[in-house]
Amino acid sequence: MAKKTKRRKKHDEEMSEAWLLPYSDLLTLLLALFIVLFASSSVDAQKLSQLSAAFNAMFDGGSGVMEYPSPVDPTDPKSISNSKNSAYLEDQKSLSKIKGKVDDFIAVNELEKQFETKLTDEGLLVTIRDSVLFDPGKADVKEEHKATAKELSKLLVFDPKRNVVITGYTDNVPERNGEFASNWELSVMRAVNFLKLIVDNNPKLDSAYFSAKGYGENKPIASNNTDEGRAKNRRVEVLIQPLVKKDGTPTSPSNQADALNKTDNKEKTTTK
Repeated sequence: MAKKTKRRKKHDEEMSEAWLLPYSDLLTLLLALFIVLFASSSVDAQKLSQLSAAFNAMFDGGSGVMEYPSPVDPTDPKSISNSKNSAYLEDQKSLSKIKGKVDDFIAVNELEKQFETKLTDEGLLVTIRDSVLFDPGKADVKEEHKATAKELSKLLVFDPKRNVVITGYTDNVPERNGEFASNWELSVMRAVNFLKLIVDNNPKLDSAYFSAKGYGENKPIASNNTDEGRAKNRRVEVLIQPLVKKDGTPTSPSNQADALNKTDNKEKTTTK
């Protein structure tokens, strides 16, 4: 019985190693086939370069196909937030500089009692008492103050361009001269006439960025129960709007397009 067991073990060992020979022959044949295929083909360097460039663009990193540890480059949310905040702060600085120029204009012309400037969330607000521009119940700018309006128009040339809104207001005393049906109509026509005077006298201004509106006796800034309060409510406001909101987005598509055009022009100039 012992002898039979030994023979069976020897036979099993011989059978288990028998597959190695055909397997090695197969590998040899496959290797020879690959060598023949490689020798009969040629590598297109241009196509390989284009393929590599395509992978580079897809993964956005490295200089070769195999140089990408990660298919997506993680973006830091803080860096995006800081970039948007920086754009907003830069725009606010620009508005502050514009305010300084308007304040100088007011000081030189001794208009401190009639003009007022203020930075608000909506932009730079220039408030003008209506007595500087109009006679009571009238919408035409006084002849003696047209030169002041023309000088103010020079300060409204911006690069990049900004939207400017001119708004008229009145007190609550009803309009009785018959020329206008209401205080609302009077306030609108005052804003429109003032806008036309500014835009028409300065060819550098683009009318597409200017608009006018009127609120009449609505939205008072003082009580209408006193002469002083009513005088404050009779006013024209010039609002110079920001280019960038607090969240870092452009205030309007026109502002964004204008800013992009300015950037493109700078790049062309640098290239030249």
